[in-house]
Amino acid sequence: MTTNVSSVPAYAAPAAGAPLERTTIPRRAVGEHDVLIEIKYAGICHSDIHQARDGWGQGIYPMVPGHEIAGVVTEVGPGVTRFVVGDRVGVGCFVDSCRECEYCRQGLEQYCTRGGTGTYNALDKNGEPTYGGYSTHIVVDENYTVRIPEALSLDEAAPLLCAGITLYSPLRHWNAGPGKKVAIVGLGGLGHMGVKIAYALGAEVTVLSQTLRKKDDGLALGADHYYATSDDATFEALAGTFDLIVSTVSAPLPFDKYMSLLKTDGALVNVGAPEEPVSLNLFSVIGGRKTLAGSMIGGIRETQEMLDFCAEHGFGAEIELIRADQINEAYERVLASDVRYRFVIDTATI
Repeated sequence: MTTNVSSVPAYAAPAAGAPLERTTIPRRAVGEHDVLIEIKYAGICHSDIHQARDGWGQGIYPMVPGHEIAGVVTEVGPGVTRFVVGDRVGVGCFVDSCRECEYCRQGLEQYCTRGGTGTYNALDKNGEPTYGGYSTHIVVDENYTVRIPEALSLDEAAPLLCAGITLYSPLRHWNAGPGKKVAIVGLGGLGHMGVKIAYALGAEVTVLSQTLRKKDDGLALGADHYYATSDDATFEALAGTFDLIVSTVSAPLPFDKYMSLLKTDGALVNVGAPEEPVSLNLFSVIGGRKTLAGSMIGGIRETQEMLDFCAEHGFGAEIELIRADQINEAYERVLASDVRYRFVIDTATI
């Protein structure tokens, strides 16, 4: 039996910077290798705000944001082998890639040389716009869908599909673990997951935040140390301390100051994406053979690994559940750093 979801309720930004409003959007028919997912929860990522307000440019409107999607399979295509109706599943930041380039073949689809297909604000292979998780249903190829372990609640799992994997991937790639000193810059939606994951990996974890306002939270999440970056004495005291710094903030950092905190051969990895250009004195990198790097999300295989890791260690995201009619208010609160630590939309309220 085929479920009719050709038109489903959603919340969309009708134009750049416009408030999101309730609407309906088309969803494609379930194809040979597709799964139809009834979305239960959708996280609000800072990237949603950047794109809904065209902060990164080239927005496609109307835009339905949302790439932290958790739900249940309600229909499968005839060729689907990985999922059955009733499975708990997730969808992250992309829903397709070329599948042929060297990175896709390695399971690094996020770095597809031909460019992956974003879950929203993108065009699919048929030239049709993609719409994200602020909706009741989505149709996704099974190969770009992941399984959510039973040990994770769907609402707390939703933010893992972006915030979780965005931190897990660089922490694993740069070998965070026992004997390593790791700093997380910013304790927000991304940063709080960085603290949890780095702690679970066995690293010594420090939070670097503008103020000490969230210090108690940071220590409760697993941080060993917490410092205010508004105090210049912090940079003097911590010079040459860290093997790895992961910056989650969406504003340009004074990179020279942060590079001074690294040990020789240390790395500062950016996962936050400021809209403005940044500057750096290259002597900050040359002295100490240091690395300034960036990291995106993870591939499908690594995203599944991350979900299983979080389930094994007994944690999801720290969330505040909201109704769909609170999305615009939530956006303003994210910009004001007034959330602990991820807004999640109950899509039943759409």
